[in-house]
Amino acid sequence: MNNNESSVITRDESWRMFDRIARRYDLLNHLLSGGQDILWRRCVARQASETRSKCLLDLATGTADQLISICKKCPEIENAIGLDMSAGMLELGKRKIESRNLTATVDLIHGSAVEIPLANESVDLVTITFGIRNLPDVPAGLNEIHRVLKPGGAVIILEFSLPGNVFLRGLYLFYFRNILPTIGGLISGDRSAYTYLNRTVETFPYGEEFCDLMRDAGFNNSVSTREFTYGISTAYHGTKN
Repeated sequence: MNNNESSVITRDESWRMFDRIARRYDLLNHLLSGGQDILWRRCVARQASETRSKCLLDLATGTADQLISICKKCPEIENAIGLDMSAGMLELGKRKIESRNLTATVDLIHGSAVEIPLANESVDLVTITFGIRNLPDVPAGLNEIHRVLKPGGAVIILEFSLPGNVFLRGLYLFYFRNILPTIGGLISGDRSAYTYLNRTVETFPYGEEFCDLMRDAGFNNSVSTREFTYGISTAYHGTKN
């Protein structure tokens, strides 16, 4: 796939896009969110610390920022696995893991979140940050999360959402549709990647609609939500009975 703006990136092939933008991914995350992505990941890490988990699986781990943040906040974690389809992102993540002396605790592996290469009931905590909307089959991914969790295990999913306030939503969508793709395209050299971002965010279920998907996967009445930055992102928490 070339960098033509008219190229339509599908969820099935989104990992190829992440390979292309891997070098600039972290920089653009911080720049385009005004640094809020760092704070959101810290909030997820705090939520993770409350679970007192020893075995963590971080799906769509990318360059491992969320995984590292959780390991830093949760010293009780004995084994952490980061899974991603993008080899380019994983390569950068491995460098971070090595530089932080986490290689004894953390393994980064190539694989799909809709076919998790782990045994049933094998992990205490699953996290996925800004990745669930990229799965080619979201219900299948949620079913896989439920499958690999031990009874009593927790899942924390952080994903973009839309502000409830009509005025703020209008400003946000203008930024997302016009300014973000321009800046992202200039810095990454791949405008189509940042057009994909706003398209997938706008069409992805959020709030109660996403909670229903989690309940359908077996999380039943244990689902709760927490909004950040006026509803720009939402953390979803569920527990396996």
